[in-house]
Amino acid sequence: MSKTPIATLGRVVLCAVLCATTVHAADPPDVFRRDNLLAWCIVPFDAKKRGPAARVEMLQRLGFKKYAYDWRAEHLPTFDEELRLLKSHQIELSAVWFPTELNADAKTLLALLEKHQVKTQLWVTGSGGPTTTPDEQRARVMAEANRLRPIADAAGRLGCTVGLYNHGGWFGEPENQLAVLAELNLPNVGLVYNQHHGHDHVERFADLLAKMKPHLYALNLNGMVPDGERVGRKIVPLGAGSLDLKLLQIIRESGYSGPIGILGHTQDDAEERLRDNLDGLDWLLRQLNGQPAQPLPKYRTYTPPTAGNKVRQVPQPGTYYLAQG
Repeated sequence: MSKTPIATLGRVVLCAVLCATTVHAADPPDVFRRDNLLAWCIVPFDAKKRGPAARVEMLQRLGFKKYAYDWRAEHLPTFDEELRLLKSHQIELSAVWFPTELNADAKTLLALLEKHQVKTQLWVTGSGGPTTTPDEQRARVMAEANRLRPIADAAGRLGCTVGLYNHGGWFGEPENQLAVLAELNLPNVGLVYNQHHGHDHVERFADLLAKMKPHLYALNLNGMVPDGERVGRKIVPLGAGSLDLKLLQIIRESGYSGPIGILGHTQDDAEERLRDNLDGLDWLLRQLNGQPAQPLPKYRTYTPPTAGNKVRQVPQPGTYYLAQG
């Protein structure tokens, strides 16, 4: 009887083991996981008017690892301190609300980002009424690209990106933003999508998300109800919107993997509002993961409307920088 060399036998056994083993790629991380959540609209929107130290402490208590900086002129003198504290507490400055032109405030922000060597997203908005002819549309796209190009160039010199931020009007329509992106044709410009400015997009959200996804830097959530802005429910906490579960499912199934924004944006205590949104998100995710629905969370800053009461109105947001013309 012939003998098989030990080395050959070992190779045969190893091959058999490998061939019998199916290697599965790890499931992608859940886009709604806690370390992917981004706190947004919590600087000028805070009844407690926290300063940088108190705000960083709040973010730590809530478990946020990412943060987008919204501001008004009164907050810029403490932005240097804010950057230092965020870095020392290992909280990522994921984005900065940015003026629509390279004015004095814009230069202050850029200088401080450069000083602290922070590479982040600059969220830039615009406005404008609807266009009425193809020629007018083309001229608007070119004008917006020309307005944004200097900002993108300045951002690029610091290793930063620019996110076109939907804030209503012509500029807030994703198709128009995509046209501006194509005209710019720059590697450091993308999109930021806000559900609270997208009530008119709900019916086509899945299609829009598919178009935006290759360019999408961040997606900010909101409790969504049909025609929410028109019926005085523009901004409500997650879980309080009848469309929330469907929209979260669309986001998860889309394959989008970037940051998910959790909104403040009311004049309540920012920590309580963020907690309401986190509780609402948890409530929704249990259902999204196939678990039975539990009673709606008891919100701290919001009273759901019933037959006997009206929803508490959300204060109008403060003045933002809007595109001229």
